[in-house]
Amino acid sequence: MSETETAHTASAARPVVVEDDSPAGVPRAREVARAFAGNLEPAPAAETTETLALVVSELATNALRHGGGRYRMRLHADRDALYVAMSDPSPAPPRERTPDLNGATGGFGWHMVRRLTSNISITTGPGRGKTLHAALPR
Repeated sequence: MSETETAHTASAARPVVVEDDSPAGVPRAREVARAFAGNLEPAPAAETTETLALVVSELATNALRHGGGRYRMRLHADRDALYVAMSDPSPAPPRERTPDLNGATGGFGWHMVRRLTSNISITTGPGRGKTLHAALPR
């Protein structure tokens, strides 16, 4: 099999689901994302893996801070992209805020996620909550 054929027959890993309701869940979600990407065949570039970890970190943090205090993350991939679905119990969509350059109130996360992903959408559910669906090119 040629190198080109190998790239086009990349296997998709089984989806991974993580749920958490504590600040300790954010670093755990990052590590799960890194391990998930590392188990793909072929594995994405190191930069892509770290981008996935950053997107996961921001989405999990936002779910904990603004989305009702818990999240459910689902990771999956195909030959073209890595996908994150982050659900939380709040029906309120993310809102853009002016980043706080002088204090510690944040405002960078949603901007960053939108810039780092190739596609992001929001759906209602589960229940009264919402799910953010993000894709990163593989």
